[in-house]
Amino acid sequence: AIIIDAVAETQQRDIGLIEELKLDLKYIIETHVHADHITSSCPLKQKFTNAKIVLGESNPVACADILIKDSENLKFGDYSLKAMSTPGHTDGCMSYVVDDKVFTGDALLIRSCGRCDFQGGSAEKLFDSISQLFTLPDETCVYPAHDYGGRTVSSIWEEKAFNEMIGGGVDKAEFVRRVNAMELSLPAKIHVAVPANQVCGSKIVTD
Repeated sequence: AIIIDAVAETQQRDIGLIEELKLDLKYIIETHVHADHITSSCPLKQKFTNAKIVLGESNPVACADILIKDSENLKFGDYSLKAMSTPGHTDGCMSYVVDDKVFTGDALLIRSCGRCDFQGGSAEKLFDSISQLFTLPDETCVYPAHDYGGRTVSSIWEEKAFNEMIGGGVDKAEFVRRVNAMELSLPAKIHVAVPANQVCGSKIVTD
């Protein structure tokens, strides 16, 4: 099994499910160094000692066992995961394709997209990254890292048609204008989450 973007708050739930289903956790995968929550990657690895922590190669954090490259594949069981570099929300974002599913982190969200105003973000790069995601088959299921409306899955077809930031054939200039007009406040946990996630959740610094 693999787990993608595991969160500290649901660590015990995840451990319980892995044990209940008698899964062999092979990879603990991050789409990027998150700013809005703390990962449970390191605690999960301490529990499942054969598992390896995976981040994209543009996230040179010492706690990663594997810094995966664009188009590189990881095998787990009968499945194969393919990395797809999707910078823009941060400069190190990576999406992951497994069969007819893509796990997009905070790059492509349901009816929206990630912000681009910290951690090396770039609206221009994000447009290119989402355009690359839109080359996947229309029926591909889209699983973002989170959704503030409680939704869990969309599809490439839905987002191409209905995404409020880039859907309906929005061009690059208009997309950049929309992203730069977001004017969002910083995530509440950013000053704790980023340093904690740079060490894969092994310690939390609050000062």
